[in-house]
Amino acid sequence: MSDVMEFDLAQLVLSISSFGPQEITKISAAISEDPANFKVLKTSVDELEMQQPRTPATAVRLGVCYYLMGQYQMAEEMLSQADGGALCHFYLGKCFLGQEQYEKARNSFMAAVSAGYDSDHCALAMAEAERYMGDPEAAIARLNGLSGAVEQTAEYLTQRGACVAAKGDNPEEVVRLYERGVDADPHHAGALFGLARENDRYGNDDQAVELYERAAGRFPSHVGTLLNLGVLYEDAGRYDRAARCYQRVLEIFPNHDRAKLFMKDARASGDVMLDDDEQTSGDLMGHVLNIPVSDFELSVRSRNCLHRMGVETLGDLARTSEHELLASKNFGETSLVEIREILVSKGLNLGSLAHESAQADVAVDSEMMSEDERLVMDRSIHDLNLSVRARKCMVRLGINSFGELLRRTGDELLECKNFGVTSLREVREKLTPMGLKLRGD
Repeated sequence: MSDVMEFDLAQLVLSISSFGPQEITKISAAISEDPANFKVLKTSVDELEMQQPRTPATAVRLGVCYYLMGQYQMAEEMLSQADGGALCHFYLGKCFLGQEQYEKARNSFMAAVSAGYDSDHCALAMAEAERYMGDPEAAIARLNGLSGAVEQTAEYLTQRGACVAAKGDNPEEVVRLYERGVDADPHHAGALFGLARENDRYGNDDQAVELYERAAGRFPSHVGTLLNLGVLYEDAGRYDRAARCYQRVLEIFPNHDRAKLFMKDARASGDVMLDDDEQTSGDLMGHVLNIPVSDFELSVRSRNCLHRMGVETLGDLARTSEHELLASKNFGETSLVEIREILVSKGLNLGSLAHESAQADVAVDSEMMSEDERLVMDRSIHDLNLSVRARKCMVRLGINSFGELLRRTGDELLECKNFGVTSLREVREKLTPMGLKLRGD
C-alpha cells in the first residue's frame, strides 16, 4: 500500500470531519487490502487517545476504532461515555455481540434504530443477536419483516443462512443461501465463513480452505474463521500456517483458551519455533513424542526398517536403543545417523526413554456385560457428535464404536496426528455425561 493510502487512513481516524459507516468501511477495506495498515490504525488510535479535551464525537470515533481492533471491553467503556447517537448505539451493540452479551446487544441495536441508524442494518444485527440467544425462529421472523433491496444483500443472505443452519432442518438451503451471499459480495466475510464451514462439515477440505482464506483476508477477521482454518492447515501438515492463524487470534484475545491450546498442538506437531518455557513443558514434550516418524524425510531403507519394527512415533524411537535398531535387518550406520539427527533436532536421544514400556491393550470380556452395556459398546462413534478434528482422528485410528474408543487410553489417542489435548478434553467431556471413561481415566 502506498504512503498516500497510509496518510489517508490516518486522516480518516484523526480528522475532525464526519465519521460514519462509509469511513468505517474505508478503514476496514484499507486493512483488508494491506494488513500492514493495521499498524497505521494502531498508531493513529494512540495519537487520538492523547487528544485533549476529548469531545463526545471523538469518543465515538475512538470507541469504533477500538471495536475494529478487537478491543471490545475498551470500546464498550468508551462508547458508553460518548454522545449517545445512532452510530454510538450501533457499535455498542457490536461490542456486546463480541462479548457474547446478546440481550444487551439487541437492546443497543433497538436504541440505534430509535436514534436514526439504518433500520435494515439494525434489524439484521438484531436477528444475529436473537440467533445467538438460541431463538432462530424469532430471528427468521425478524428477517421476514424486511423487504426490498436488503433481501439481496450478502448480509441478509448470510444471516438467513445462519438461522436455517441453527434450526438444522434444511442443509441444502443453507448452502444455497451462503452461495448467494458470496455471489452478492465475494468479499463478505460472513458469507465466506458460512460457506466454508458447510464445505468443512462435508469434508470438502480444499474448498473450505480456499473460502476460509478469503474470509481471513477481510478485516476485522472472524475468530471462528481463523480457528477453523488453522485446524485444516494442521490436517494438511501446514503447522506454521496453523500457528499464524492462532497467533492472530491471540494478538487480540491473549486469553482465548481454544487458541492457546490449538497453538500448543500446532507447535508440538510441526517445525514451529518454541519458547524456552514451552520446550521444557512436559505437556508439549508429550506432543513431540507423538509426532509420527512419517512426517520426516527418511530413506526408503530406514522407513521400511522402522515400519517392520512397529516404530511409528518419535516416542517409539526414544524408547528404542541403538542396539535394537542395528539388530534389525538392513538397518545400518547410515540409517542410524539419519535417526539420530531427527531425534536431536527435537531434543531427544535414542534409548533415552527405554525404561518406559507400552501397556498391553486390555481385552474387554463381552460375556461379563449386561445387554445394555453391550448396546452402549456397539454404538457408533458418530453418536458422540465430535468436532471435525476429533472425528478425523477417530477415522485414522480405526475407531468406529464406543467399545473401540473406551479400550484406548488418553495417551494412545494423543499418538494420532493432530489429536491434541483440546480434542482429548472434548472426547472426555462427551463421555462423562454418559458415565463412560477412557481406559486408565
